Amino acid sequence: MKVVIAIDSLKGSLSSIEAGMAIKEGVLRAKPDARIVVKPLADGGEGTTDALIEGMNGERIDLTVTGPMHAPVNAYYGYLKDSNTAVMEMASAAGITLVPDDTKDPLLATSYGVGEMINHALQKGCRNFIIGIGGSATNDGGIGMLKALGARFFDENGMDAGEGGQALAKVSRIDISGLNPLLREAHIQVACDVNNPLCGENGSTYVYGPQKGVTENQKKQLDEAMAHFAQITSKTLGTDYCNTPGAGAAGGLGFAFLSYLGAALTPGIELILNAVGLEQELSDADVVVTGEGRLDFQTAMGKAPVGVAKLAKKHHAKVIAFAGSVTKEAAACNKEGIDAFFPILRNICTLAEAMDSATAKANMTATAEQVFRLL
Repeated sequence: MKVVIAIDSLKGSLSSIEAGMAIKEGVLRAKPDARIVVKPLADGGEGTTDALIEGMNGERIDLTVTGPMHAPVNAYYGYLKDSNTAVMEMASAAGITLVPDDTKDPLLATSYGVGEMINHALQKGCRNFIIGIGGSATNDGGIGMLKALGARFFDENGMDAGEGGQALAKVSRIDISGLNPLLREAHIQVACDVNNPLCGENGSTYVYGPQKGVTENQKKQLDEAMAHFAQITSKTLGTDYCNTPGAGAAGGLGFAFLSYLGAALTPGIELILNAVGLEQELSDADVVVTGEGRLDFQTAMGKAPVGVAKLAKKHHAKVIAFAGSVTKEAAACNKEGIDAFFPILRNICTLAEAMDSATAKANMTATAEQVFRLL
C-alpha cells in the first residue's frame, strides 16, 4: 500500500510536516510495510513560506526591510537550494498585521520592503520566485516595490512622485531603465486567490481599501488615482492589465507584478502543489491523506485539502481527511473528492488542551492508526 500525505497546518498546534509525520506514525502502527510519502501543504497564504522551508529542506533567510509605514521591520523568506527558488510572503514586509489599527494610512503605506526582499534573493542567486500576496497593508499599486527594484516615477515637474497611495495621482512619467537587470532572468509566480480587477467598484480600493484605512470619502479619489497610474503604465509599457483578474490583489500589487515583472498570477493551491511535486507521487498512490485545522464549507469551496483531493481523484486514489474539528457543513467536502473525513479529538477537553502540540500530535497519530486498521 502506498500512502501519500499532504495535510495543511493546524494553526497553533502542528505545522504541515508535523501533522504529516504524526499521521505517518499512525499508518505504520497499523500497516508497518506501507510505503509513505509526506509532502508539505499550504495554499499560498500565511504559513506557506514556513511549510515549504520545513517540507522541502529549505533555508530561512532573515533580513531587515522597509516596513509598510516606512520604519524598519524584520522579514524573512525561504531559499530552496535544489530548485534555486525563493519562497516569499508579501505580508512579511508589507503586511497589515505590521500596522496597528490606529496608524493605518493607505496614502502613506508602501510596498517598498517587498522589492527589497526580491532584490536580496536576486543577489543571492535565486531566479525562481513563489510569492504569496495576501494580507497587504498597502494600496499603492506596487509603486513602492517597483521603486525598490529600480523603477522611477516622476511627477509633472520631473520630481520623484513619492510613495504610498498619495503618489498614484502624481505620476506623470515612468522610467524603468534602472530596473534590476537580474529580473530579466527571473521567473516569478504569484499565488493569488482573488479575481478583482485593479479599478472600479470591484477593484482593490473599493473592496479591500476599507480594511487598510481607506475612508468612504477617499474611495473615489484613490480609485481614480489608481486608474491614472494604470493609464500612464499602459502608455509607457504598451501593456494593459487593468482589468485582468487578480490585478487588484494586495492594493494593486498584482497589477505591478503583471505589468512590470512579467509574473504569472496563479491560484495558491495550484502553485504550491506544483512546487512540491505532489502529482508525481499520486500516480501510483492507493490512499491520499489530507486535512487542516477545521473542515467546513470554506474547505469545500476550494481550500488546500480539496485541491489535494481533486488531484488524487485524477489518479483514482482513495482520499481521507483529518481535522482538529469538523462542522456540519463539512459534509460538502464529500462531493469534492474527500471520501471520508475524521475529527481527531478523542475526549472532551478545553480548546487550549486540544491545541496543545503534544496532544494534537498524539490524537492525530491515534486516529490515523485506527482508520488504517480498518483499511
